[in-house]
This record gives sequence, structure tokens and C-alpha cells, in this order.
Amino acid sequence: MTATHNKHIAVYPGTFDPMTNGHLDIMSRAVDLFDHLIVAIAPNQNKGPLFDHETRLQMLKEVINTTPKLKGMVEVQPMNSLLVDFVKSVGAKAIIRGLRAVSDFEYEFQMAGMNSHLAPEVETVFLMSSEGFQYISSRFIKEVASMKGDIRSLVPAVVFQHLQKKFDL
Repeated sequence: MTATHNKHIAVYPGTFDPMTNGHLDIMSRAVDLFDHLIVAIAPNQNKGPLFDHETRLQMLKEVINTTPKLKGMVEVQPMNSLLVDFVKSVGAKAIIRGLRAVSDFEYEFQMAGMNSHLAPEVETVFLMSSEGFQYISSRFIKEVASMKGDIRSLVPAVVFQHLQKKFDL
């Protein structure tokens, strides 16, 4: 899929390590607001990812291609640059960010301010997590899975399969 200038394109960035049903909820709601959504996966080695960049890309592509609402509306791309530079390079005008709690807002508010300073033409759109997803985070998923807890209902099936292999669930 190629970005065109007459479409309303948004970028949903993250490490998605791993992708959760909360991420999927934000994507599903963002496609109702924009013509095209690009999920930009950052390598972010500073966070010490559980899954390598390529595995995360493949997992997200599989989830997108097996989710009817997202297939054809969402594109997955690697991002190895400054977010605002990536956003401009794909012709997007908005950054999607999900918020679960007030603690998320403080960090995201500062990040939105910096992005606005660097690229005033790019808007940040905050979507509140749906009620059933407010407690889900990639960090919690990894922690619970590492202790053999049941996370099947919190992640897409393909992600669960990868977590099963990683943690011998």
C-alpha cells in the first residue's frame, strides 16, 4: 500500500513487544477515524525486547491479515528514524497514541509536545483504552507469561503461540 496525499493517514508507533489485545483495540478504533493506519514498529533495543524486530513485524502482519476490520486498512512498517520524520515520510498527518491511565498521560503529553515542536503540522491523537483493556500492558504480559500465568485472553492467538514457545507455556 502506498500513502497518497488525499487520504487521511495516521501512524500508530510502538515497540509492540508483544502486541496485546489493547493494541488491537486502539488499531480497530483508529481505522474508524482515518482512511489508512500505519503501525510503525520501533526496534528500541534500550527496552531489551523479548522478541526481535523482525519477529514483532511478522506477528503484527499476521494479526492484521487475520483481522477482517484491519485487513486492507492497516499497514505494518519498521521504523528506524525519529517518529516525526517517519510520519512525514509516509504522508501522515497524525500520530495515534493509546492511554490507559493518568500515568501514561504525563509521558505522552511531553512526547506530544516535543513532536509538535519538531513537526507542528503533525497532530497527536490520544485514544483512551476501552474499559476492558486498561490494565493490559506488554510489560505485564511478559511478566505473567514468564511465571506461567494464563494470558491467552489478553493477546491475539499468534502472539500467544510465540509466547508459548518463549516461556514453555
